[in-house]
Order: sequence, then C-alpha cells, then structure tokens
Amino acid sequence: MDFKITNAQRAEILTQALPYIQKYNGKVVVVKYGGNAMVSEELKIQVMEDLVLLWLVGVKVVLVHGGGPEITETLNKLGKESVFLDGLRVTDKETIDVVQMVLAGKINKSLVNLIETMGGKAMGISGIDGRMIKAVKKDERLGFVGKITSVDVQPITDLLNNGYIPIVSTIACDDEGNVYNINADTAAAQIAGELKAERLITMTDIAGILRDKDDPSTLIPAIDTKSAVTLFRDGTISGGMIPKVECCLEAIARGVKRVIIMDGRVPHSLLIETLTNEGAGTMVAEELTDEYKRN
Repeated sequence: MDFKITNAQRAEILTQALPYIQKYNGKVVVVKYGGNAMVSEELKIQVMEDLVLLWLVGVKVVLVHGGGPEITETLNKLGKESVFLDGLRVTDKETIDVVQMVLAGKINKSLVNLIETMGGKAMGISGIDGRMIKAVKKDERLGFVGKITSVDVQPITDLLNNGYIPIVSTIACDDEGNVYNINADTAAAQIAGELKAERLITMTDIAGILRDKDDPSTLIPAIDTKSAVTLFRDGTISGGMIPKVECCLEAIARGVKRVIIMDGRVPHSLLIETLTNEGAGTMVAEELTDEYKRN
C-alpha cells in the first residue's frame, strides 16, 4: 500500500517530537546494540539513521555493540566449533584473536563507516583503547572471558565533547596485556553508569519483559526495580532474560535514570522510544511515580 502523508502532517509530527528533543538535548543516551538485533542489513541501516538523527538534534549518543553471530560465523569459516558454557562462549587463545578481529575490526569499523556515510561523525574504540575496560579472567573453564574490574570512560567523554558518536566494541584487557571477551550487556550497563546516562537502551531480539515468554501481548511496559526482583523470584524472568534484567538493575544502581529493553528488529524503535510518548519495549526504573510517563 502506498502510504503518503501531507506536509502539514509532517510538520505536526515534528512539533510533537519537540518536547522530547528538548528533554534529551545535551544528555547522554547509551545504546547497546546486540548480535541478534544486527542480523538484518536493512534494520542495521535504520538503527544507524536513528542514531544520526538523535545526534543531529543534540543527544550525546554512545553505541556499545556486541557481535556474537558474526563471531560464530567467522569461527565456522575457520573450521572451529563454538562451545558455550552457561550461555557464555568458551574462549581459548585462538578464539579471542577472532573475537578481537571481528568486534574491534570488522563490526566496529563497518558501523563507523555506515554512520559517516549518513552524515554523522563517529569514532570507533574498544575497551583496550586507553585501558578503558579492565578485566580479569571470569572462570578458568571459560578461558579469555573477562569479568570487568574497572571502567574509565574518559576516552568516551573526550569523543562526546568533540562532537563524535563513540562506537564501543566490548573487549577488555588486564595489566599484563591479556585480551578478554566481555558480555556486551554488562559492559553497556557499567559504561552507562559511569557516564550517569539519562537512559540506557538495550536493543535485542525480543519485545521486552513478558509475563508469558511465549506471548508478546503480555509485554510489561514499565516496571520498578522492586517488582523486577519479584519477577526473578517467581520465575517470570527466566532464561536469557535473566542477565539482561540483571544488567538493567546494575545500571540503575550505578546512577542511570531509565533503562529500556526493546526489540531492535522493530523499524525505527529507537526514535519511537526517545521521541514519542508511546515508548517501546519495557522501561525499568528505580520507582514509578503516579505521573509516570514513558518518556
């Protein structure tokens, strides 16, 4: 169907976005862009368009990305099987070399290039640069999978202050120079916390927190931290959603005002979340007041 809007309707849409543009102007918004939400090239382009638009209206956008599917694909091409333990990739020396190559090289630079071609101004960095993310070995059985010990966001702050969109790949290092694979949700939560971000938006391949994991219509649009803990205990939050919500709670504990879990496969979901009163996915906050609004 050929759907067209008039110039007057376009103007009305823009004026309705004005309060939200004013709200976020000059504020830091961290976007975690995950592996399974990155598989469609068309959606990837739309996400980058959204980021550039937010940057152009004065939002200080930071993009933190993973890339699990592409790492698996590259390992497969090399004839190396991917092994997971408790949902985490077992990472030997050969695998960490591939992780560094794919995350800090291929994916990071392709996202920078995409943003630049759309008129944005981006700079790609990894957790190794400036010793931004330091880590130790999380579990001997996992190899070079890291547990974050410290995050120094000065390199990100410097880029923001110079008008760049920082694109962060989630690898880390220790004092001896070992490189570690870091869970992107965990890294984004700690980076957002250190930046005291206005909002952390986690883009994934599910609608948000569901009361029934098999029924998208049971989406919980907003939840406070106390209720989230209750949903952990009664099993509503389970499986792969557990670490994502844990990262939400950690980000809020570190000073982030609002955290969103949303479906990155929905076209322009970033703009729906930030520049409309509709919102997208599930918002997690310390507490929800009576005058609660999604934005």
